This record gives sequence, C-alpha cells and structure tokens, in this order.
Amino acid sequence: MLLPGIIYFILFKYLPMWGVLISFQNYQPFLGFWHSDWVGMQHFTRFFGEPTFWMLLRNTIVLAMYNLVFFFPLPIIIALLLNEVRKEAFKRFVQTMIYIPHFFSWVVVVGMVYMLFTVEGGLVNELIAKAGGEKINFLISSEWFRTLIMSEVIWKETGWGTIIFLAALAGVDPQLYEASKIDGAGRWRQLWHITLPAIRSTIVILFILRLGHFLDTGFEQIILMLNALNREVGEVFDTYVYSVGINQSQFSYSTAVGLFKSLVGLVLVLVTNALAKKFGEEGIY
Repeated sequence: MLLPGIIYFILFKYLPMWGVLISFQNYQPFLGFWHSDWVGMQHFTRFFGEPTFWMLLRNTIVLAMYNLVFFFPLPIIIALLLNEVRKEAFKRFVQTMIYIPHFFSWVVVVGMVYMLFTVEGGLVNELIAKAGGEKINFLISSEWFRTLIMSEVIWKETGWGTIIFLAALAGVDPQLYEASKIDGAGRWRQLWHITLPAIRSTIVILFILRLGHFLDTGFEQIILMLNALNREVGEVFDTYVYSVGINQSQFSYSTAVGLFKSLVGLVLVLVTNALAKKFGEEGIY
C-alpha cells in the first residue's frame, strides 16, 4: 500500500532535486546537463544585483505577511465557531458551502472577480455608481491589487483549511468540558482553557509548515491578476521565474531564483521549529 506513495515522492519530489544543479551552470538544452559550462555563483550574483530584486523581495514578503496575518488565523477561527454549533445538520451545511470554493480553479475565481469588479458592467462598480459614487478601476489599480489577492485566497481556501483543525477538535475529551461546567466555566473559558490548548500543537506544526512556503505566494492566481499598471506591486518571485525561465528561456538563472526561495523556506522552517521546541512544543521533527 505504501508503494504508490513512495514511487510518487521519488519521481516527483526527490529526482527533480538534481535539477537545481543547473543554477550553477550556463545550461544549454542542446548540450545537456553534463556538457553545459559550470559558472558557480554567477546567476545568484546577477540576481542579487538586479534592480528588480528588491521590488520582487518587497512584493513577495508583503503578500506573504498578508497571508500569515489575515489568512492563517481564519481557518482556526472558523473551526472554533463550527465546533460550537450544536445543530449537526446546520453545521454540515455550512461546512459544505465553505468547502466548495476550494474546488474552483484560479481561472474561474479570477474570472468571477473580473465580472464583479470590472468598470464595464461589473456589479460592484454598478452599485457604486447607483449610490452616487465614482467607479473604481479595481483591476488595474496598484492600491487594490493586494486586497483583491488576499480576498480571493480567503474566500477560496479558508473553508478547506478548517478540516485539519476540526479533526483536531474532534479528539478533545468531552469529559474536560463536563468537568469545566461543574466548576462554573462558561463557553468562553472552555474555549480559552480547553479547546485552544488542545489544538495548540496542531496550530504550531501548521504554522511551521506554512513558513516553509513563506515565499510561495501562488503563481497562477497572481499571473492572472497581473497587468502593466499593477506590476510594480504584483510581480513576485513566482511570476518572475516564469517570465525569465519560460518566456526568455533563461533556465539556469530562473532555477537560481527558485533555489533562493527554497533556501529561505528551509531556514525559516529550521528556525521556527527550533523555537517551537524551545518553548515546549513538539515541532515537526
């Protein structure tokens, strides 16, 4: 039963790791991996010296921080609220409704956003106009770009993110709640002293894993939302790798950018895991 999973990880996770070596080469497809010239740290030096590096770093970190601050806590909050619902039928209905957006592709989600926020007949702008306001071109505005990106992420993925926390909450011993009621604890005290401590280790582990993907802001969503007028705040490492790696065929250079991202994620995981264990949590290893 383990064999399919092992084969998957070997083929799609471990073997592709050898590909990062081309970031130290001037890789030419017609020469192949073994005959391309080795250039050492040349591509990394070029990347850190590019004028666009700081723009890419700023945009990526800002979106990543938005993700941590605004998105990461929401599945926890929704799971805690659902855990307090006593009518099972209503609880299942709400769960189903908030899970559905996860199965929409980003193409569909961005298409819906375009239909809602476009200046030409978009529902939001029509309502603004009928209220006496002036239409706002959300889709090309650099001020609204990050807000739209985070709103899409929250709507699409919050419900799906509650699954793990609901599973953790299902493992809480009901006798703890019964004992707290005898001691006079209300719902808020039960939440603070029983529920949250019970899922604290799950929260910590998922937070550490999230930091491992700190610089992964999502390629498909952002490339669909990018245009010439919001690129200054929307261009991130993922879209930059696509533009220079695929569009311009700079394979070694784009691989160096991707390797930089991975190293940052690795360092963040190691540091946060060490801090978690120092404060008495289990960590991921």
